[in-house]
Amino acid sequence: MTRVLLTGAGGFVGSHVLRHLLVNTDWHIVCPVTFRHRGNGDRIASALVGNDAWHQRVDVVMCDLAAPISTTTAVRLGDIDYILNVASESHVDRSIEQPGPFIRNNVDLILNLLEYARLVRPRMFLQMSTDEVFGPASPDHDHHEWDTICPSNPYSASKAAQEAIAISYWRTYAVPLVITNTMNIIGEMQDAEKFVPRTMRALAAGKRPIVHVSPAGKPGSRFYLHARNLADAWLWLIRNAEVQTYADGHDRPTRYNVVGEREVDNVEMVGLIADAMGLGEPELDLVDFHSSRPGHDLRYALDGAKLAKAGWKPPLRFADSLRSTVQWTMDHPQWLETS
Repeated sequence: MTRVLLTGAGGFVGSHVLRHLLVNTDWHIVCPVTFRHRGNGDRIASALVGNDAWHQRVDVVMCDLAAPISTTTAVRLGDIDYILNVASESHVDRSIEQPGPFIRNNVDLILNLLEYARLVRPRMFLQMSTDEVFGPASPDHDHHEWDTICPSNPYSASKAAQEAIAISYWRTYAVPLVITNTMNIIGEMQDAEKFVPRTMRALAAGKRPIVHVSPAGKPGSRFYLHARNLADAWLWLIRNAEVQTYADGHDRPTRYNVVGEREVDNVEMVGLIADAMGLGEPELDLVDFHSSRPGHDLRYALDGAKLAKAGWKPPLRFADSLRSTVQWTMDHPQWLETS
């Protein structure tokens, strides 16, 4: 049986990847967890709902990836065919408030996983990265896969560092690396600090949601992507992507952008959330991002043509996925709490 090491299964995106693999494969999934950061065991439990046999296909192993993986733990993890690295600290504001621990965690995590990959020699090492490594996108340019790396804040710098370390292991140690860059993922069970649940909480309390704008009043924009679409893209890549190697003459590893279907500015996004909640047109608190949030980029944008040309099609449309996310969250209001 194919065995997958999935990091971050207790996190928001990782739990969606876990559920997607359970539904669409017969693979065995090993999930190293600590719940020391933003992980939550309820997410793993939720991913297992619906089929008792799935419990036999998931091993949860206590393992802090910020420390080297011991020989004993490696034995518990067993033989691994694929490593899917979702785990990382991901909140920009927290990275700005405490950059040292934030960056060290993300760098230590990737280093220890790559050292482990040298030992187990998986068929593929899938690394989740972000659009933010490229910095802000100009109004007339969506970033391509190998655009210049120019991060704006400690979070994006830590993800750029992860990419650089992983690429060095791809070249020096032949780790079969595939990198994906994506942006602004939404979905059920997301951390309350993120934009959609934070906006829902403000609207439910009758408060004005905060939207960052330029000094001229132009709102930021994003290509929002449901977490299950990211999971589907990863499964498609596992089954279809060529793992490029340095030994075969390639000068860089395989890399794809995973992109939402259309660009949405954040004023429109708040309106769509309010509509899904059954509310009227909301009043907004428009805040100049230059003065309020150093390291904030007004526009992020990725070009998804490469993956689309290769044959991947997202299964969930943006409007439907946002509405279902909002409805699910309203039905499970405990996920709007800040704790």
